[in-house]
Amino acid sequence: QVQLVESGGGSVQAGGSLRLSCAASGRAFGNVFMGWFRQGPGKEREFVASINWSGSWTNYADSVKGRFTISRDNAKNTVYLQMNSLKPEDTAVYYCAADRFAQAMARSPDYWGQGTRVTVSS
Repeated sequence: QVQLVESGGGSVQAGGSLRLSCAASGRAFGNVFMGWFRQGPGKEREFVASINWSGSWTNYADSVKGRFTISRDNAKNTVYLQMNSLKPEDTAVYYCAADRFAQAMARSPDYWGQGTRVTVSS
């Protein structure tokens, strides 16, 4: 079982940066894939990024490649999403997620956080 709590959301102007954090609890944190999804206003939830247990492998949605960076610190049971060059279309509720398997992580992970809101103004 993994419990996830996000933080770091807020409001920023276009071109700015934010870093989201996701604190995980549960004995299995070090053995799961972690990632982020987002759901913008009137849109479906979409995959943003994921990372394997060691941090040696990452995966990004095309829309955020080169702007967002996912990382994790297993000693702190925390995964991060550094978001740079933010655009108004990045406005969404961002959800932390976890799963034991990479394919499930990108589609329908088992564990979800409550979400943190990010608003990017033009």
